[in-house]
Amino acid sequence: MNNDELLALYNYDEFIPEKFERWMKFDSSPSLGKTSPDFPLWQLDGSETSLSEIWSANQLTVVEFGSFT
Repeated sequence: MNNDELLALYNYDEFIPEKFERWMKFDSSPSLGKTSPDFPLWQLDGSETSLSEIWSANQLTVVEFGSFT
């Protein structure tokens, strides 16, 4: 699956279980208090950073994923 196909699946057009349940993978997420795997992030200006860089600059880090519509 390429990125465009993945984005089309993620940016579903209606909030029904058939379209969002595939993304609900809480069992595979790190438990509260456990360290998350490091991954790249991009700033709004397009510059790249990483989760580990954010951790090193902040005592606490909250990462929120999801659709806000």
